[in-house]
Amino acid sequence: MPDDLADRLRAVQQRVAAAARAAHRDPAEITTIVVTKFQPIELILRLHDLGVRDFGESRHPEARDKAAALPDATWHFIGQLQTNKARQVARYADVVHSVDRPELVEALAGRDLDVLLQVDLGAGESAGRGGARPGAVPALAEQVRAAEGLRLRGVMAVAPLGVPAATAFTALGFVADRVRAVAPSADWLSAGMSGDFAEAIAAGATHIRIGTAITGPRPAA
Repeated sequence: MPDDLADRLRAVQQRVAAAARAAHRDPAEITTIVVTKFQPIELILRLHDLGVRDFGESRHPEARDKAAALPDATWHFIGQLQTNKARQVARYADVVHSVDRPELVEALAGRDLDVLLQVDLGAGESAGRGGARPGAVPALAEQVRAAEGLRLRGVMAVAPLGVPAATAFTALGFVADRVRAVAPSADWLSAGMSGDFAEAIAAGATHIRIGTAITGPRPAA
């Protein structure tokens, strides 16, 4: 019986490598985070057997339970994070991609944690998909740098609705430059999902977040 999951994973890996080569980049520079929201732990364990080590979740406590079942993986929290859940998430997450306000930095401070600043690249009706406005990001970067335990790794964004992905990710690159002016080692750029990861890679993404293209359709919540 063919393993559809293995086939989908292999197909995405091949597409990522092709996009990297088209952008004159080394495919090894790019980390594919498999987004497993709503997926059963059995599927995650199969992905682990297939060599996947980076998983993305956006709902607590679902993420907590999955991380407990597979502690040797790297767990990326990629969803909007409520301030009152921050310390709970920091107990199991290795990376939080969605730091977007001073109160969240304060709540996470003191934890040994990699963080990325989520940037809202939208305007008008396309705004509001989460994140800090670009002009607020450098000050937020300074706050993270000063926070005990937190390691500022870079920036994250979701391409806004109604905006070409390539345009959005190019704009994210300019914000990333401003963050590196504050923290030169903050060189991660988390961008791109199943439908637009090639554009993200062309714009310099180091981490892409792929869900259904690998896992197949999500079960009902």
